[in-house]
Amino acid sequence: MKPYQKTFDRIREAVLPEFRERVADYLVDYENVLLDPSADAEQRSASAQQLRGYLRGLNTTRVLGMAHWEDLDRRIEQEWQLEHRPLQVDPLLH
Repeated sequence: MKPYQKTFDRIREAVLPEFRERVADYLVDYENVLLDPSADAEQRSASAQQLRGYLRGLNTTRVLGMAHWEDLDRRIEQEWQLEHRPLQVDPLLH
């Protein structure tokens, strides 16, 4: 099993059964980037951030429970060591 495969398995298990097949189709795209050893850090970081947003959406639509979302969000952030970057450039920093 690949090192981060457990996270994707947990996502699949956390999703309500009637939505698992649809969500699994989307997860493949994220897995391809995040589990690819040849992907650069920028690609992995961007994909991990997108995955976090996708999970947030699943939580909002009640496809994924809050406790699951919080745990998965934390795991993704830790496993792919995401940097917290400002969404916009602050002109006062220059």
